[in-house]
Amino acid sequence: MRETVEDIKNRRSVKEYSKEQITDEELMQVIEAGMNAPSGGNRQPAVFIVVQNREWIDRLCALNAKIAGAPAGWDVFYGAPTVIVVAADASSPDAVKDGSLAIGNMLNAAYALGLGGRWINRADGMLEDELGKQLLAEAGYEGEYIGVGNVILGYPANGFPGPLAHKENYYKIIR
Repeated sequence: MRETVEDIKNRRSVKEYSKEQITDEELMQVIEAGMNAPSGGNRQPAVFIVVQNREWIDRLCALNAKIAGAPAGWDVFYGAPTVIVVAADASSPDAVKDGSLAIGNMLNAAYALGLGGRWINRADGMLEDELGKQLLAEAGYEGEYIGVGNVILGYPANGFPGPLAHKENYYKIIR
């Protein structure tokens, strides 16, 4: 248990990745962590579209950067060799909350495995675009889905960032 708490306390988002692809075993452990996240009423509305194809990653990266208003050529995925687009069934009342919990589990699992990870926003806009709809169709998902977030994974090129200072007044305890 202490190891889990320490991993949660020490996990940081990584911005630089080696080009080496993560192993299938590591990928499946991260996915299983996401699958085991709590969800309201155990509805499990989240789905994970794993993209390791460089052409798809480049296309999704360009779309995400466009949505962000970033300059052309900006790599919003930081060169990560794996991108997991997390979406959730739009009919679920807790779709975004449940998908967010899955992302948190995946990021914590990635760190515990020695992988770098980072949450990249704008998945909602990505899945509203024709390219995002094409990705959903290619993955075999039909129906209405909400983009929750993108998880990028890979081996950190320069290790993990150090601890961050926490803001003052982060919590209050009422007894």
